[in-house]
Amino acid sequence: MLNNVNYDSLGTAFLIPLAVSLILGLMFSCVHMYRNKFSKSFIGTLAVLPAIVCVVIMAVNGSIGTGVAIAGAFSLVRFRSAPGTAKEIAAVFAAMTAGLLTGMNYILYAVLFTMVIGGMIFIYQLTGFGNERSAGRRKSLRIMIPEDLDYTSVFDDLFRKYTESHELISSKTSNMGSMFKLTYEVVLKNDSDEKEFLDAVRCRNGNLEISISTLLQHEAAEL
Repeated sequence: MLNNVNYDSLGTAFLIPLAVSLILGLMFSCVHMYRNKFSKSFIGTLAVLPAIVCVVIMAVNGSIGTGVAIAGAFSLVRFRSAPGTAKEIAAVFAAMTAGLLTGMNYILYAVLFTMVIGGMIFIYQLTGFGNERSAGRRKSLRIMIPEDLDYTSVFDDLFRKYTESHELISSKTSNMGSMFKLTYEVVLKNDSDEKEFLDAVRCRNGNLEISISTLLQHEAAEL
């Protein structure tokens, strides 16, 4: 499509699909920003991604060799990229699909696709579809205890009183075997009882180190 350009039809052949791609990218960016955590760089990339894919498709224009070369370039970008969340991956694929449609000159389909998919994502975010009710009370608890405490049952009564569920994720020795570091996944019965729960654990483990965090924060720290 980009070879032997007829400048009289430049608007319909190139500028219009490119402009539509930029608008659709902006729409996906706005939808993704609603009730989502995001970075400025990701939103900027999402906004221009459909236009980039659109131009790539117009440049390939049925050429197998060019298509293979471009696929290799995208593969290099993929392996140099940090892994994203499921929502970010879905947003990237949606933006690329919109760019693919506009690049193939299916502008109406691209607009309809963006309106339907973007609208459904917006509705899901608005209604909290898929949100776990206990997500805010699900915590990662790390406790340091001396080696003479039996960690298999020492906190059982406290877990029954303050948590809906608990699971020992890992245990490892520390300080030349004189300490144990325990990691639990717990679901608190009530957020307001968190400090009382920690105080009770602190009395039980001899005032040694305790930390509690959301699971997302714990996973990010592990990475």
